[in-house]
Amino acid sequence: MKAVIPILRIFDVEKAEEFYMDFLGFERKWEHRFEADFPLYMEVSRGDCILHLSEHHGDSTPGSAVRIETSSIEDYHKGLIEKNYRFARPGLEQKPWGTKEISVGDPFGNRIVFYERIQ
Repeated sequence: MKAVIPILRIFDVEKAEEFYMDFLGFERKWEHRFEADFPLYMEVSRGDCILHLSEHHGDSTPGSAVRIETSSIEDYHKGLIEKNYRFARPGLEQKPWGTKEISVGDPFGNRIVFYERIQ
């Protein structure tokens, strides 16, 4: 088996770009629409992490959650806070199960948890 690629439901492309690209630092790899005014399906990535974002009904459920393992989480957290994003200023928490975590909700009700193992 290889890596899992989560599909997260989005409802507004501009809001998705603002959150995933401008705030979280992902980049668009590709996008697809069957026709000009049809729903968007796109892939974004940062490092080895890949997410698919979809406007298509039935592709995913709003309110989903994903956990993304990372390194240098303190630096990533500092960079997020420095962006002064109007809709999120996530904290950095040390969890009793041996991780440091940043939990942030996207504009569509999905929760993304970035974590680094510390034990």
